[in-house]
Amino acid sequence: MPHHEFALIDWIRHRVANHARLTLGIGDDTAVLRFPEPADCLITVDMLMEGVHFTLAGASLERIGRKALGVNLSDIAAMAGQPLAAVVAVALPRHGGWEIGQRLHAGLQSMADEFGVALAGGDTNTWDGPLVISVTVLGEATGSGAVRRGGAQVGDWVFVTGSLGGSLTGRHLDFTPRVAEALALQRAVTLHSMIDISDGLIADLGHILEESHVGAVLDSAAIPISPAAASLRDSRSPFDHALADGEDFELLFTVPPSDGQRLIASPPFATPITRIGEIVPGGVCLLRAADGTLAPPQVSGWKHGFDG
Repeated sequence: MPHHEFALIDWIRHRVANHARLTLGIGDDTAVLRFPEPADCLITVDMLMEGVHFTLAGASLERIGRKALGVNLSDIAAMAGQPLAAVVAVALPRHGGWEIGQRLHAGLQSMADEFGVALAGGDTNTWDGPLVISVTVLGEATGSGAVRRGGAQVGDWVFVTGSLGGSLTGRHLDFTPRVAEALALQRAVTLHSMIDISDGLIADLGHILEESHVGAVLDSAAIPISPAAASLRDSRSPFDHALADGEDFELLFTVPPSDGQRLIASPPFATPITRIGEIVPGGVCLLRAADGTLAPPQVSGWKHGFDG
């Protein structure tokens, strides 16, 4: 068995007992908690660690605070939900922790105000290690309900918002969670499946394919490459960066062809949307080159690994 986060998640997933309150548990962008009210409650949590998701030398604490909440809002958007409230837990370095906490809060509050999210509480600790932030967001399902990864159907068109790649140049700290776009899509079309791109286009599309038991063919020429990816000068091509960099926090979704045609003809928001492929039978992702040949992608995406 491979030693990485997805393998561990799958191991846990098969050992967690069902609970009457959970209509959707491990395996998607958020859990779905059954409430007495008509709407289900969406719950998601993300932990950001210094040295993994950010460095204090490379970003202001305010930007880090915004990102800490933003990644959770992006998960709520992936379910076409409305974020409502957040709780925040931080492990602050003993040296300078007071100022760090204040500046983190300023960034968190800025993002919360932008999206009308209540900062409902949390937990604060100090230690001799690096800065760690964990944010939990509660949201409300909208429209016909939470959009899952597992609903893609053969024949669906595959879309992404925005452009992809080059997040480490700064976009991973300054992105805008696509909450408004997700809600507009929920109103405008039938969303069969959706996910936010946090681990890379190929990796996150793989989650949709696995949960939906389908495959996909992507048109290489259609992948929207960000200016940040195009400007990078390293051993990887801008195209490979767009496929695998991760932390783009754009929406990746599938809709019936008729809805796809409507989205192209009359987009429901200003953020660019691009058709990048279609859902096909099978369980693999293939890239279609300009000459029509098909081949599997040569890159994957981000995985947290384990030693031993």
